[in-house]
Amino acid sequence: MATTAAPAGGARNGAGPEWGGFEENIQMWQAGKRQASRAFSLYANIDILRPYFDVEPAQVRSRLLESMIPIKMVNFPQKIAGELYGPLMLVFTLVAILLHGMKTSDTIIREGTLMGTAIGTCFGYWLGVSSFIYFLAYLCNTQITMLQMLALLGYGLLGHCIVLFITYNIHLHALFYLFWLLVGGLSTLRMVAVLVSRTVGPTQRLLLCGTLAALHMLFLLYLHFAYHKVVEGILDTLEGPNIPPIQRVPRDIPAVLPAARLPTTVLNTTAKAVAVTLQSH
Repeated sequence: MATTAAPAGGARNGAGPEWGGFEENIQMWQAGKRQASRAFSLYANIDILRPYFDVEPAQVRSRLLESMIPIKMVNFPQKIAGELYGPLMLVFTLVAILLHGMKTSDTIIREGTLMGTAIGTCFGYWLGVSSFIYFLAYLCNTQITMLQMLALLGYGLLGHCIVLFITYNIHLHALFYLFWLLVGGLSTLRMVAVLVSRTVGPTQRLLLCGTLAALHMLFLLYLHFAYHKVVEGILDTLEGPNIPPIQRVPRDIPAVLPAARLPTTVLNTTAKAVAVTLQSH
């Protein structure tokens, strides 16, 4: 009597397709997990940013003082700090000074728009002008990196912070122009001297340093004179002009009615109102 051979693999053969799909899902999940782990370790590793912010407070203090002292030796390239801690703190300090200046100028703050505008202005200038000057430096064959340009311009904002902090509390145009030339000019001359030491050729030096000096000094003028008006215009455009609330004015009984007819008129009006109320019910 012939017997039918049992299928190899027993009961697992019946669930073969389902079992294979389950194994494929596990493999896909493991592959996705490995890719996510690699991406997280690449982008979220704090060690990548640590060299740019690993600096001692004494070094930051000395670099702040050096940013206000122009150098005389331009025959060889001057050293530029390759860190972003000091420049970033100066940008945030400038944001705080702008907010303080807007409060002292009686500007109405609405829904945090003022803080966003100040942050956008300061960071936009720092990143935008650094990128533009770095592009010009590349065309002029200047020996400078993007990180060094960010650090140089960031420390150059110390003069802006000093001038604006003083002139926002003491409202004298003559005092502002004095500090604009002295303090702002010293920080600008420091940056210009560093770029001159790293650039070869008088034409290249004039183009690069003249552009940086003009942008840096004009930005300080803009922050002092035009920034408040521009922000107020933006707020009015986004939220519309302020409409005064409707005031309720009490109604008086007209004086044209004769004094003798006044009680009769009031009684007639009251009687008509009562009659209308009764009819409605």
